[in-house]
Amino acid sequence: MRLTLLCVALVSLLCAPLAFAGSPHFVSCAQSVTGNTLTVDGKEAGLGDEEQIHVVVTATASCINPGDHHPQAANKETVTAEEDVPVQNGRALFSIDVTATFQPSCSPPMSVVFSDVTACDTTNNICCTL
Repeated sequence: MRLTLLCVALVSLLCAPLAFAGSPHFVSCAQSVTGNTLTVDGKEAGLGDEEQIHVVVTATASCINPGDHHPQAANKETVTAEEDVPVQNGRALFSIDVTATFQPSCSPPMSVVFSDVTACDTTNNICCTL
């Protein structure tokens, strides 16, 4: 009888679906720029049964002159945007826009260049750097 119960318990453990904790990681992370707006697109997987993640995008926006001279401190700024992103089937897809605004404006022939771009999932403390 004990052997039968032990066998049943062992089979139940082996056949039961296993629940693994998530192993969050970025599958992809990319950026594109249109005018003064930076768009960061990303895909994160391994999120297990989380309902949502919080993603923060930060970058340095610089207003560069036609001679590729780097700006003075007044002509660059740190830009940030954040968003709560839903998780479906252990994955999250995001597209977050950040717009740089300069006073005075960064207008042609000057152009906005973004550097030090990061997207961080602050829920799981992981980042991708672009």
